[in-house]
Amino acid sequence: MTDTDNTVAPAGPIGIFDSGYGGLTILEAIRRKLPQYDYLYLGDNARAPYGPRSFGVVYEFTRQAVHHLFEQGCRLVILACNTASAKALRTIQQNDLSQWEPARRVLGIIRPTAEVIGSITASGHVGVLATEGTIKSGSYDMEIKKLHPQLTVTGVACPLWVPLVEMGEAASDGADFFVRKYIDHLFELDPLVDAVILGCTHYPLLLPKIQQYMRSQARIIAQGDYVASSLQSYLQRHPEIDVSCSKQGQTQYLTTEDSSKFADQACLFLNGEKVMAQHVTLA
Repeated sequence: MTDTDNTVAPAGPIGIFDSGYGGLTILEAIRRKLPQYDYLYLGDNARAPYGPRSFGVVYEFTRQAVHHLFEQGCRLVILACNTASAKALRTIQQNDLSQWEPARRVLGIIRPTAEVIGSITASGHVGVLATEGTIKSGSYDMEIKKLHPQLTVTGVACPLWVPLVEMGEAASDGADFFVRKYIDHLFELDPLVDAVILGCTHYPLLLPKIQQYMRSQARIIAQGDYVASSLQSYLQRHPEIDVSCSKQGQTQYLTTEDSSKFADQACLFLNGEKVMAQHVTLA
């Protein structure tokens, strides 16, 4: 329903928001699982990265992005950004949706992985590799402990992994040292870890290197497929949201950066797929 009357709003695309490019790995996983839906991706590339920014700044930037996607007709928005999910999701859900329109929904990407991790680990020791901002927020620790209080969670920040990916160096020999460094540090902190969450959407592009240096007992948990399965389940359980999502199998891209730069960089995250993007300004 709209804010001001009883007319039914037209169905719109599912909004996918990230501070940069990493959320494209989430979009790709969702599209594999749910290809029939329409998607509108928004990258706030001009103001990335969000990781080093304060809670207040991340909240304000994320709020602007969600509001813009709502204005473009999205009834459901996924924060495909660990930092935004950690620092802004709860406040937007609790404070902003009631003012904008209670019928709309905003979901994050931390909880889906936290929900399944208890059935994956056998030792009860879980590792999280993520950006400095996500690790400092403690969001994975809090979310996992809320659902599985018996688990031990150890987080390690990997500040150089995102630059390696965005510079196109994910497969280079130079990446090996930094991939191994952070993995070794995780197991120095807790040798019993047997499940490792990749808590940044860039990290799947480093997966071959991560697999090479990961301990043999540890299963690697990338977020995309779990987020996609969680979204599928959510839409099945909430038909009123599902019917508000348009289904023509189309994807559009928005960026706060130069649109041609976005298109060039997006290929790294979309298996070479070429896209066209539109520049937007958030305020």
